[in-house]
Amino acid sequence: MKKNKTVSVIGAGVAGLASAIRLQHAGYEVTLYEKEGIPGGKMNVVEKDGYRFDLGPSLVMMPELYREVFELTGRDPDDYIPMQRLDPMYAAFFDDGKEKFDVSSDLVSLINTMEGISDKDAQGFLRYLTDIYERFIVAKDHFLQRPFRNAKDFYNPSTIKQALKLKTFDSADHMISKYVKDDRLRQMLSFQTLYIGLSPKSGPSLYTIIPMIELLYGVWFIKGGMHTMAESMEKLFLELGGKVHYNSPVQEILIENQEAKGIRLADREVLSDLVMCNADFPYAMKNLVKDSKAKGKYTDKKIDSMKYSCSCFILYLGMDRKYEEVSNVHNFVFSKNLDENIDQIFSGDKLSDPSIYLYMGSKIDSSLAPKDKDGLYVLMPVPELSTAKYEWTDETTQYYREKALKSLKNLPGFENVEQEIVSESYITPLDFESKFNAYNGACFGLQPNLLQSNHFRPQSKAKQCENLYFTGSSTHPGAGVPIVLLSAKIATEELMLDDK
Repeated sequence: MKKNKTVSVIGAGVAGLASAIRLQHAGYEVTLYEKEGIPGGKMNVVEKDGYRFDLGPSLVMMPELYREVFELTGRDPDDYIPMQRLDPMYAAFFDDGKEKFDVSSDLVSLINTMEGISDKDAQGFLRYLTDIYERFIVAKDHFLQRPFRNAKDFYNPSTIKQALKLKTFDSADHMISKYVKDDRLRQMLSFQTLYIGLSPKSGPSLYTIIPMIELLYGVWFIKGGMHTMAESMEKLFLELGGKVHYNSPVQEILIENQEAKGIRLADREVLSDLVMCNADFPYAMKNLVKDSKAKGKYTDKKIDSMKYSCSCFILYLGMDRKYEEVSNVHNFVFSKNLDENIDQIFSGDKLSDPSIYLYMGSKIDSSLAPKDKDGLYVLMPVPELSTAKYEWTDETTQYYREKALKSLKNLPGFENVEQEIVSESYITPLDFESKFNAYNGACFGLQPNLLQSNHFRPQSKAKQCENLYFTGSSTHPGAGVPIVLLSAKIATEELMLDDK
C-alpha cells in the first residue's frame, strides 16, 4: 500500500462503519458519506416522547463478531458495547397466546421444555443439533469467511467436496421435520430463516444453523439497544482519525475506463484512490454505477430479475404502563396457520393471519422508556414491494396495524393494549425503500437462496471495475448483522489484497 491512500466509503450502515474502521486502522485515509443524519443504516433508532426504539435489528447473536471490530484496534469492547446474555432467549406463543414456551440456551431448561412436548422429539432435536453443528463448522471454515472472486475459487475438487457436506438442496422446514414431528417445535426451529428474509419452506436447509447458533451461543442484549453498536462504531472510527459526512447522499460512483475514481455528491465531486460501497448492491448497480461496462452482468434487467427478501412492517408503541405479565424481552407470536402465513409473505398476497415479533427492550434497560412504562416494538414480516399484489397505502398500514394489535391482545396483560398507547410511529416497505435505499423495500437485500449464495452472490470486488468494492447484506456472505460484519471483513481484505 502506498502511504495515505484515500478511500471513500458510501453508507454508514453496519458494514460501511466496520469497513471504515478496518481500513482506517490499516493506515488508509477514510472518509464516510451517509445520506441520513446519524450512523447505522437500518441499525437506526426511533426516539419519540421519551421512548427509544431500535428501528431495525434488535436481537444480538454471535457476539464475538460484534466484539471483534473493537478488539482489532486494541479496544475493550465492554467499554463500547456492554452486553448481557438473555435467558430465556425468547418466548414462543401459539394458539392465540394460550400456549407459551420459554426457549432457553441452558441445556437443562431446554431439554425440560423439549421433553414437555415429546421425549421422541427431544431425541430428534439432539440429533438435529449434532447434524447441523457439523455443517456449521464446514460453512464457517470454507464458505462464510472467504470470498469467491473467480469461478475456480468454488469449482475445484476441494471446495466442491466441502459444499456437498452442506446438503443445501433440502429446505429448512423439511430438514427440521425429519428430526421433530410436533408442529410447534418444528416452527420454533425453522422460522428463524425470516431473520434473513427467507422462507423456511424454500430456503436451503443450511440456514437451520440460525436456531443452532442461538441455542449454542446464546442471544444477547446491548445496553442502550442495538443502535449503541452503530454509535460506538462511529465513535471508534472518529477516534482512529476517520472523517464522516452526514446528510451527504452519493449520486454517482465516478468511473473512468472501468476504474473507480471517487464519488459525486449533489454539490461536488470527491476524488479518492478507492471506493467501498455499502449502499444496497442492487440499488448501487442501478443508480450509482452508471458506466455500462462497469456494471458487467448486473444490468438493470438482471437486477430486476433477481429474487428479493421479504420486507417488514414495524410499529413503535409507547405505552402508559409496564407489562409484567410477559417477562421476556423477545417474544414470537405464531399464526394459527404458519405455513399459510409464510406462503402469503412470499407470494405477495395480503396476510390474513400474520405472525408477529414483540421486542420490549425496556424490560431490561430502563433508559429506553419513561419510568414505569414499556415501549413495544412490533414487527410483522410482509411481502417486498415487487412481489406484493397490492399497493402500500394508508389503508394498508391501517389494515396491518389492526392485525398486529389483534395478535397483541391475545397475550396475557395486553387485552386493552390499543387504549394504552400514548405514542406511536411505524415504518413500512416504502420507508425502507426511500430512507435506506433498500431495493424493493426488501429489508434483508437479495434472498440468500441456492442460486444467490456463495459464488452466485455478488462479491466484494467489482468484476468489471478496478478500485471498487461492495459490502453489505446483498453481497456475499449475506444478511443479518453478524454476517454483514463478516462481509466488511471480506471486503476490506479483498481491497488490501489488491493494494499490496
